[in-house]
Amino acid sequence: MKTHESIGLGIPDILLPKPGHDLTKWSVIACDQFTSEREYWRRAAEIVGDAPSTLNLIFPEVYLNDPDKEERIARIREHMTRYLEQGLFVEAEGMIYVERQTGRRVRKGLLACLDLDRYDFRKGSTSLIRSTEGTILERIPPRVKIRDGAAIELPHIMVLIDDPENAVLGPLTANKSRLKKLYDFELMMDSGRVAGYRLATQDLENGVIKGFTDLADPQAFVRKYGLGPGTPVLLYAMGDGNHSLATAKTIWEKTKENAPDRVKPGPARLRYALVEIVNLHDRALNFEPIHRVLFELASGRNLIEELKAFYPAGCRAADAASLEAMRKAVDSQRGRPHRLGFVSSAGCQVIEIKESDSNLPVGTIQNFLDVFMNTNGARKIDYVHGVEVVGTYGPKPGNAAIYLPAMNKTDLFQTVILDGALPRKTFSLGEAREKRFYLEARKLS
Repeated sequence: MKTHESIGLGIPDILLPKPGHDLTKWSVIACDQFTSEREYWRRAAEIVGDAPSTLNLIFPEVYLNDPDKEERIARIREHMTRYLEQGLFVEAEGMIYVERQTGRRVRKGLLACLDLDRYDFRKGSTSLIRSTEGTILERIPPRVKIRDGAAIELPHIMVLIDDPENAVLGPLTANKSRLKKLYDFELMMDSGRVAGYRLATQDLENGVIKGFTDLADPQAFVRKYGLGPGTPVLLYAMGDGNHSLATAKTIWEKTKENAPDRVKPGPARLRYALVEIVNLHDRALNFEPIHRVLFELASGRNLIEELKAFYPAGCRAADAASLEAMRKAVDSQRGRPHRLGFVSSAGCQVIEIKESDSNLPVGTIQNFLDVFMNTNGARKIDYVHGVEVVGTYGPKPGNAAIYLPAMNKTDLFQTVILDGALPRKTFSLGEAREKRFYLEARKLS
């Protein structure tokens, strides 16, 4: 694998199913979507049937608390080995330019490898690759069980670059006719279409490397954000899949410590992780809020009254006539006070909080929810996408849902550079069906 260590980038060897396989059945959505909607995953299994599919190579998080966890992981490993032994894949070196159509929009991306030695997901990190929101450490061990020793990896990771001039991906879009088309097909369950093109010419690859190198220039970086000389460069900011990249990092660090023979000589496969890189300024890239649903509130607990006690300097709740009226009131806010939507069997309310240590409404509510859940306020909390899911699960007896506004995507890099990682589950790159689908793979051993 060719590497460009100064920008933390590797040119991957990609595995794709051989021609003749049904890619609509092969490709399924990221495992951390529809985590409270088993029906979605049941329908996906019906569509796939007995066909080769990435559904057999991933662990949908909706099943994480089921009793057959170990058996499911064993089946994943078996399918990885079987697909490789059956010669299911063809392998080719090169980055892949990706176009993902959702509705009338087309999001552009670049499939490449990132250097895990240049990534640090800990709070306060100043690494070249950084988390944009808090990492939930307890989510890493289950993923480690799946990836550690696995034969292949399949990414749903999306990483962002702040490239207002579109210098990295723009030339690929303009020269698409010169790229080799690898796939072009409809994704299952009304999730749009995806096409991929391999960078088959050296000049286009060189142009991409130059684009990244220019973005990583230390002097240009400090000028861009108005920072002091010597401020560490942030080139890649996590978008989706932070816990998957943190899992890869955890395994790489463990490998360096326990199996140095797998590390040297040269870059090992485990040192790099396959990701899709997307320009923050892509017009098809929307930042969507991630809402909260609490299941089975504890008897005798009143979430709103406890929230008022948590923020005694100013917290009030007002009834909203409908879910839509609540949404409009929350989405129209600018700055403080922070407004949140609340949905329960009693109806919809708008909660207003005047004083908080957090700059964003999501931080204001998450600070409270951490305490509420640590004191057994509810059986489970889930992080969901879309006002429809809030309206479906919030009103169920014993549940409650919290609706949050979206953040401005252009503030992301500046905020992470100056303030560090955002509160966890602050934003989502689009709605659930717009997420990355598993498709390309890469050998790990």
